Amino acid sequence: MKISRRNFLKLSGLAALTGSLAAKLGCQPDDEEIADPSPDTEQPKTDDAVELRIQYADTVTTICPFCGVGCGILCFVEDGKLIGTEGDGDNPLNEGTLCSKGSALFNMAYEYDEVKGEPDINSSRITKVLYRAPKASDWEEKDWDWALETIADRIKNTRDEYFEQTNSNGVTVNRCKALAWLGSAMVNNEENYLFHKIARALGIINFDHCARLCHSSTVAGLGNTFGRGAMTNHINDFQHSDVVMNIGGNTAEMHPISMKWIQRARDTKGAKLIVADPRVSRTAAVADLYAPLRPGTNVAFLSGLIQYALENEKYHREYVVNYTNASYLVNPDFKFEDGLFSGAGKHSEGHVLYDKSTWAYQRNGDGSILKDETLEDPNCVFQLMKEHYSRYDIKTVSEITGCPQDKFRETAELFCSTGEPGKAGSISYSMGQTQFTCGAANVRSTAILQLLLGNLGIAGGGVNAQRGQSNVQGACDMGNLYHIIPGYLGMIRDNLHPTFNDYNEKETPATGYWSNKPKFLVSLLKAFWGENATAENDFCYDYFPKLDQKDRSHIGIFNYMGAGEIKGFINWADNPAVSGPNCSKERSSMANLDWLVCVDLFECETAAFWKAPGTDPANIDTEVFLLPAALHIERDGTIANTGRWIQWRNKAVEAPGDCKPDLWIVDRLFKAVKKAYEADPGPFPNPILEMHWGYGEDADSAEVAKEINGYETATGNLLNNFTALADDGSTTCGSWIYSGYYNDESNPPCKKRIRETEGIGNHSDWSFSWPVNRRILYNRCSCDADGKPWNPDVPVMWYDNGEWTGNDIPDFNATVSPEENVNTPFIMRPELQALLFGPGMADGPFPEYYEPWESPYDNIMSSVQFNPCSQVWYPQERAEVGSTEFPYVATSYRLTEHYQSGTMTRNIPWLNELMPEIFVEISPSLADIINVQNGDKVEVSSKRGQYEAVACVTPRLKPLNVYGQDTEIVGIVWHWGYMGKSTGPTANDLTPSIGDANTTIPEYKAFVCNVRRVG
Repeated sequence: MKISRRNFLKLSGLAALTGSLAAKLGCQPDDEEIADPSPDTEQPKTDDAVELRIQYADTVTTICPFCGVGCGILCFVEDGKLIGTEGDGDNPLNEGTLCSKGSALFNMAYEYDEVKGEPDINSSRITKVLYRAPKASDWEEKDWDWALETIADRIKNTRDEYFEQTNSNGVTVNRCKALAWLGSAMVNNEENYLFHKIARALGIINFDHCARLCHSSTVAGLGNTFGRGAMTNHINDFQHSDVVMNIGGNTAEMHPISMKWIQRARDTKGAKLIVADPRVSRTAAVADLYAPLRPGTNVAFLSGLIQYALENEKYHREYVVNYTNASYLVNPDFKFEDGLFSGAGKHSEGHVLYDKSTWAYQRNGDGSILKDETLEDPNCVFQLMKEHYSRYDIKTVSEITGCPQDKFRETAELFCSTGEPGKAGSISYSMGQTQFTCGAANVRSTAILQLLLGNLGIAGGGVNAQRGQSNVQGACDMGNLYHIIPGYLGMIRDNLHPTFNDYNEKETPATGYWSNKPKFLVSLLKAFWGENATAENDFCYDYFPKLDQKDRSHIGIFNYMGAGEIKGFINWADNPAVSGPNCSKERSSMANLDWLVCVDLFECETAAFWKAPGTDPANIDTEVFLLPAALHIERDGTIANTGRWIQWRNKAVEAPGDCKPDLWIVDRLFKAVKKAYEADPGPFPNPILEMHWGYGEDADSAEVAKEINGYETATGNLLNNFTALADDGSTTCGSWIYSGYYNDESNPPCKKRIRETEGIGNHSDWSFSWPVNRRILYNRCSCDADGKPWNPDVPVMWYDNGEWTGNDIPDFNATVSPEENVNTPFIMRPELQALLFGPGMADGPFPEYYEPWESPYDNIMSSVQFNPCSQVWYPQERAEVGSTEFPYVATSYRLTEHYQSGTMTRNIPWLNELMPEIFVEISPSLADIINVQNGDKVEVSSKRGQYEAVACVTPRLKPLNVYGQDTEIVGIVWHWGYMGKSTGPTANDLTPSIGDANTTIPEYKAFVCNVRRVG
C-alpha cells in the first residue's frame, strides 16, 4: 500500500519523524530480521507514541489566499472546527512548502484566547452586519434582511435618478454614471463573474478592481505583442531555464515558493539568476549577478539589452524571421523625431493622442502585408527597430539608469547568451516593472527582447508576470475591469459600437482566433439574459451599458467621486483607502458619496474612512454598510494562479456569526434589487428583470461554474471547450477562455489532482489551465521550421511521423504540417505572428524612454520629459524637475511578512510579531546627510503628503551615479493603515495619481520625496 507522508503521520501518531523513529515506536523496519531477545537481555526503554493533534481530523484541500503562486494548503478539521493547517505535499506548485503568510493561515481564522486557554475566532473578524448612519461616530449592528433591502433601495434610488438611456447623439447607452463598483482579487472566479453580471445589469461603467493598480500594464504590453496578456509559462517551468532575469520583482520575498523552482534550475543545471532592481533585495542578495537601476528607468535598461542583442547579432535570426513581424514593411511616412512618433495630436484632456495612419503596414492590391524576409529594406520593422534602438548604447543606458557600465555589459552578455538555439532565458517581473507611466512600455520591452532571443513558447523561457494576489488573474479573466467583459472581449463603447453589427464589424478581425469573437459575444449574452436574448433583439446587446469616452479606471473613479458625480460605491474586498495612489485624496473623495457598501473579513480603512486621523465623522454624511464575509476556507470555488492554473478550493468549515460567502452575498443582493424593481420598475428595468440568474435558493458555485464553462442552450449539456461555441444562440458561455474548466459535472478538470510522473513538469492532469489546458503559450515556437524541438532535452511540441505531438496542448493549428504553420504561431494576433512593431500601443509602436512624471533629471533622450500620452489628472500635485524641496527618489514595495494593504495580515498576530511596524529604508550615506541613526524617527514627505516612521539604515540601498551625481533612493513600505491589530501611517498618501498611457496604472514606483529627522 502506498502511504503519503501525511497519512503516515496520522497512522503513526507522530508529529515528526527523526532518526529515533524505531526506538520511539519500539520496532525496526520490516525488512530487517529481529533476533529473539535473550530473557537476560535488558530491553530498551520506549516512550509511548506521541499522539498527533490531527490524528482524527478530516483533511480538506484549499489554495493559499495570498500571492498568485497558487500553493496548496491542507486544512485539518475536527468536529467542524479548524485545528490546523499545513502545506499540501501533493500540490506540484509548492510540494508542501509555504511562505510565512501561507503558514499563518490558521491564525487568520483563530487566535489564542488566554482567558479560555484555547484557540478562538480571530477577535478582529467582522461577524455582524454593521451600519454607519450619516454623521455618526459609531457602528450599529443590523441583520441581513434589513441590510439587503436597504442597500437594494439605495442602489435603485441612485440608478433611477441618474440613469441615462440615450446619449446626446441618440445612441442607446443604458448606463448609470453615478454608481461605481470595485471587484476583488480576493474572491473566487464564480463570485467575480456574478459581480460582472449584476454591475452591468445596473448600468455601471465605473467598474474596476485592483489589477488596475498592479498588472493592467502587463495585459496591454503582452496582448499588443503576443495576443494574450497572461504569463506565458508557469511557476514550475522556471526549473528549465538557463538564465532567469528578475527585473522589477523580488521573487524570494514576494513569491517565495516560486523562488524554489528558480533555485532548482540553479542546483540541477547550473542556471544563472540576474536581478535588476533599485535595491539589494533578498532575491538580489542570492543572485549570480545584480544590476542596480534607478526607479523608473526600466525602458532604458531593457532598450540597452535589445540594442546589445541587435548590435552583436545575439538574436535568433530564424526565429525572428518566421515568428515575428520583423520582415513587415511599414508606411514610408512613419517617423520618430525628438521623443514623438509621427501622427502626434492632442486629446481633449490635453495629452498626446496619436493618429496612427502612418504606423500602418504596406499592403499589396489584395490587402496582404508586404514583407522583406532578408530584413534589409529600410522600411521593414527590423531596420526601423535597429535605428530606434541604436541610441541606447551602454554608456547612455548607464548614465540614465545608474547601472555601472561593466555591470550592464555583463548582464547583456549573460542574458543575451540565451539567444542561442536550445538555450532558455526567462524574464520574471512584478510591480517594479508595471507601476510606471511607462509600465506597458516596460512590459513590451521584455516581450521584444524575448522575441529577439527566441525565448517564447519554449520550456524555461517566456515573459512571466508574477501576480501578487491569489485570484487577480481570475478577476481579470471575469472582466472586472471597466474596459473589458469576461474573456477579454472589449467593452461596448457608444462612439464605436452603437449597434450589435457595429461591434462585430469593428471588433472582429478577419484572421486569427479572435475571428471567432461573435461566437464568444453571443454565447456570453445568452449567459447573461438567457431565453430573453434572441437573434431578433440582437441577443439583448443594448442591455449592456455602453462606455463613454472618459477613463473609468481606478484613478478616474475617484476623480469623479471627488467631483460629486458618483453617488453610490460598492467596494468588494478591496481597500483603496490604503492601496490607492494619493490615498488621502481618495479617502476625502469618499466623503462626497451618499452611500458606500464594503464587503470584507475585517474592518478595513475604506469601510472606516470616516475614522481616519484628523477626520471629524460629524462632517461626513456618507452612509456606510459593512457586510461580514466568509474566509477563503469557509466557502468553495475556483481561483486562477499567476500561471493560469484554475484550482478548486474546498470549504473546510462554516463561517462564524453572520459571516456569509461572497457568492451568497452577491446572489442575495441581486435578488433584493430585482425584487425592488418588480415592485417599482423605474427607468428601463429590463436588464435586471430579464437577467438569467438560476443558481439555486442558496447560490451554488458549481452552478455558476457550469454557466461560465458553457453549455448547449437547448439541452444544458456542458460544452467540452470553446471550439463548440456558436454565434446563433445555440450555446451559452459566461467566459469563453474558461470553457473546459468545468466540462464534466462528476469530475471537473479544475478539481483534478493527478500529478505528472513523466514529462517536463506541466502536470496537465492537475487543475485546468486556460485556454484548453495549455501550460506553455505559443508553443509552436518551441520548434524550428521543420517541427524539430530547439531543445530536444525539454521538448514542448514536435512533429513526428506525419503528426504533431508533445508534452502540452498545441497553441497552433496542429492539423497541418510544419511548413504550413511555421508562420502562424501566434494565433491570437490577426497577423498570426508576434509584434516587434506594435501599432496597438497608445504611446508608440516601439517603447521609448521618458522620465517618470516626477524626476530629479531632465530627459536626455528627447525634449519630451515624461510619457506624452499619460493623462495628467492633478497637475498641481507634481514636484518640479530637479526639485530641491524633494531631492530624493522614492520607490514603494512590499514585505514578505505582510500582504497588500494589510487588511488580512495586520490582523494576524503571528505576522505582526514578525513585522510589527512600518519603517523607511535609507542608505548609510543618506543617513549621514540628514544625521539619522538606525531606529531614529524620520518624516518622509512628497508634494502630496507626509508621515513619520522609523528609519531603517541599510546597505541594501546605495546611491546610484546618474549623470555624474549621486542619486539617493528612499524605500517605502505601504502595508499599514489606521485600523487592525497593527496600525501605522498610510504610505500611499505620498504616491502620485498619474498613470500609464495605456492602462492608467499608477506610478507608485518612482516619485520624488524628502526625508528629515524628527526631533
